[in-house]
This record gives sequence, structure tokens and C-alpha cells, in this order.
Amino acid sequence: MRYRMLLFTPAALTLVLSAAACGSEHAESGTSATPPKDTVAPSGSSANRLTVSFRASAQAPAKTWTLTCDPTGGDHPKAAKACAALAKAPDAFKPVPPDMMCTKIYGGPEIATVKGTWHGQAIDTKFTRTDGCQLARWSKIAPLFGAVPPVR
Repeated sequence: MRYRMLLFTPAALTLVLSAAACGSEHAESGTSATPPKDTVAPSGSSANRLTVSFRASAQAPAKTWTLTCDPTGGDHPKAAKACAALAKAPDAFKPVPPDMMCTKIYGGPEIATVKGTWHGQAIDTKFTRTDGCQLARWSKIAPLFGAVPPVR
């Protein structure tokens, strides 16, 4: 019995240490040369007004809508569903951290940009479906982007 404990202890310790190293906490290097592409910065207005630009691929022409919530409006084709999805996702516009480990699940070539103001925050961000993290971010607020084919 003692030998079994000795044989399994290093393996168990390695497993525990490697699992602890894979957390989603962000390492702070303090040497970032470029700011993150997606921004969420405070602004003076509390209006919920967004401009959504959707492309079926990088080469496809863009479809652009405006969306207001509280009250629902704009020329978005499904404004009520888009506002409801945004209300359920308080962190909808947070970018994926650059050091986040993501699965290599490809959801499609679609690209969307969202600009405007949401709950007093200036929004200027890009959404893609190129990996698991980006796909999850997209899926949280999918009605905002209109009719998009399901993940293949």
C-alpha cells in the first residue's frame, strides 16, 4: 500500500499543479505595447444606442443596422430580441482576454462590429466566430447580428 501511495503522489501532484496553472486569471506583465482592440470606456451619456455592422465573410458587403433599447427602436430587423439578448448578457462587450486558452472550434467566417453607447459605456468592438471563445461571445448576443447560419 505504501508503494502505491508513493507512485501516485508525484503524478497527482503534477496533475493538481498543472490544473492550477490553467485557470482563467490574467497574468499582468505591465509591458503591453499596444492597447486591446476592443474597448469599453466610460462616456457621458446613458443612452443605449448601437450601430451593428454584419458581414457574412471578410469579402462580403456589410449590412448595417441601428438599435436602441429602453425604449426599443432603430432599424434592426429584430430589435426586441436583440435588446432582450443584450439585457441577459451584462458582459456582452467585454473582449476575450489575450491570454485566454480557447478551443479551436470554427463557427464560420462571419464578422460583426458594434459601435455606440451601452449603459453609459462607449462601445467599439469586433465579433467573430473563429474559435471557441469568440464563438461563445457571439452566441451570448446572437440576435444582435441578425440571421446567421448555425455552427457547422
